[in-house]
Amino acid sequence: QVQLVESGGGLVQAGGSLRLSCAASGTFFSISTMGWYRQAPGKLRELVARITSGGSTYYSDSVKGRFTISRDNDKNTVYLQMNSLKPEDTAVYSCYCNVRTSLYETHWGQGTQVTVSS
Repeated sequence: QVQLVESGGGLVQAGGSLRLSCAASGTFFSISTMGWYRQAPGKLRELVARITSGGSTYYSDSVKGRFTISRDNDKNTVYLQMNSLKPEDTAVYSCYCNVRTSLYETHWGQGTQVTVSS
């Protein structure tokens, strides 16, 4: 079984910064892509950023230039550094990872609330 534990959410004023972390643990051979989705009330879930095991990254246009995704492969952990936060960044942020066990699986974190006040 694979578990993802997130941390780092909270309340911040507009223009501030937060750093989210997501650590994967359990039994698996390898982790390929790790990333973050977010969902705000009444809105569709949005892919915020993802990073491959080789370090290639993708960002949604809404966060490009403000957010940075990174990972520590030794710690099986992915990070999301969020700068210049805006009220529209308010959402529940969930991490995910694609792992290889006896199959190829996708696992999700429990979600962490990020609230940006104006």
